[in-house]
Order: sequence, then C-alpha cells, then structure tokens
Amino acid sequence: MLSRVAPWLASRKDVPDPPGISVRTLDGADTAALRLLAQQDPVTNVFILAHLRASGTAAPTSGGAGVIGVFNDGVLVGACWAGANLVPVQLDAQFAGAVAVVANASGRRYASAFGPAESVLALHAELVELGHRAHEVRDEQPLMTIEGPPSIQPDPGLGLGNLADFDRILPACAAMFEEEVGYSPFLGGREFYSRRVEGLIRQGHSLVHLNSAREVVFKAELGAVTSEVTQIQGVWMNPLYRGQGLSSGYMAAVVEQARKIAPVTSLYVNGFNLRARATYERVGFRQVGTFATVLF
Repeated sequence: MLSRVAPWLASRKDVPDPPGISVRTLDGADTAALRLLAQQDPVTNVFILAHLRASGTAAPTSGGAGVIGVFNDGVLVGACWAGANLVPVQLDAQFAGAVAVVANASGRRYASAFGPAESVLALHAELVELGHRAHEVRDEQPLMTIEGPPSIQPDPGLGLGNLADFDRILPACAAMFEEEVGYSPFLGGREFYSRRVEGLIRQGHSLVHLNSAREVVFKAELGAVTSEVTQIQGVWMNPLYRGQGLSSGYMAAVVEQARKIAPVTSLYVNGFNLRARATYERVGFRQVGTFATVLF
C-alpha cells in the first residue's frame, strides 16, 4: 500500500515532495499516539476519543473498521477513522489524497465523511477522482459549544430514555434520521440501527420527553462522550409540536444532562438551518469551528 501512496504524493504539483511520509492502518501499538494526536483538539475529535474510550485500542474492530494513520518520519501527524463513515483526525488537507487511496483500496462503502470542513472537503475531492460519488455535500456546518449552565430555563419534562419505551423511541430516531439524510436507517435491515438506539438508552445517552399518551415530543442523544466533551446528535421535535417555541427549553435540558458527564457540550448544525442555529445561540452555544458532511 505504501508504494501506491508515495507516487501519489510525489505527483502532486501543489505538495512538496515529503520523503518521510508513510500511510498505514493503525494497530494497538499506535493507541497512545492516536490519543495524543486527537487530544490536540478534544472538541473537534470527540468522535475518535469516544471510540478510544470505549474500545481502549486503535486496532481495527472485529467488523473491519479501523484508523488510517499518516506518519512523518515515524511520528503520527494525521489520521482518519474508516468504518461506516470517514472521520478525519487532525488531518492536513495535503494528505487527503494519500488517505483516500488507502480508504478506496479497502473496498468499503462509506455512508458519509464528516469532521473539520477543510479536511473533509479535500478528502471528498480526492475520492471523487477515485470514482466515489456523493449525493449531497454540506460544506458549512458550524461546530458549537457551551461550557457552564444554559442561558435559559431547562424544560423539566426531559429525562433519560427508558428501554420500556424503546418501541416509541426507535421510530422517532428513524424519523429524525430520514429527515436529516433523506433515506431510512432501516435500509438493509433494522438490526444494526436498532442496536445503536438500544445501546444509547442503556448508556444513559438517550434524552427524551414523552407526553401523557407516551408519544415522543422531543428527543436527542449524546452520540459521542468523553470525560471532557459530549457531542449532541439526533435532535428531533415531533412535527405536531413544532413552531410552539419549545426547542430552546428542551435543548437547555439536554445541556443540563450533558453537564453531568462532561464540562463541555458540543454539536454541529447545518449552516442553512437558521432556526436551529438561533435556538442553540439562545441556549448559550457559540461557534468554535466549521464542520462539513459529505453524504455518499
């Protein structure tokens, strides 16, 4: 694989010849180096730090997902998670082509790439050259954080999801997913996505408000969690309750729950979703970076 990467680097007119650069899939011995790399920005890299917290290793998973590492004279200087999704970790855009070659050679089909906009968009451009086609590119997604309590009163109705309500929470999660990406998470079967939702409930990372009829009014998840940062994902309001000014209180309650786990709460949002951005700002979130997402 390295023999394929080096010629790519040498052929790029916009990148100086880097004789010390090598690219390979990380193994368990690289765990400390990957953690140190990701800790350079614990908010941006919460996804991979959460994975390391849960698995304890940079080695490939039993399902074949792994981390592609870029080394400069033996020192890890960038990386990219390559599983169902591609997630750059402190990856300089000049190395996107080298990572794309390795990602493409694996034969995996990636659902998306997400993370810092410069890295993701560079990676997308290189994957296009290798025959990958995206059906949507969201090139501006503000990365936002809040430290400390929310600026408004939390809605007291929000609580932790309960497995007894799994059959109500799962359809709400699926509805959010379909609204966000344009297709059902159940394509190809329900088992994988159902296990994911069940796992979030068991971990105490599913946050939900059900009305007296046990219908989900609002839900969100803490999709990536470390001792320093949580990342909110899957924010969804039942369409019957939209436009009533309830979102801010619910999001404040999500922050209060997240603060029990870590001091910094983060999320990223589509730049075109002005209503959501305004809600997050009312709660106290402020932009600290820009993500991008490519949906394949």
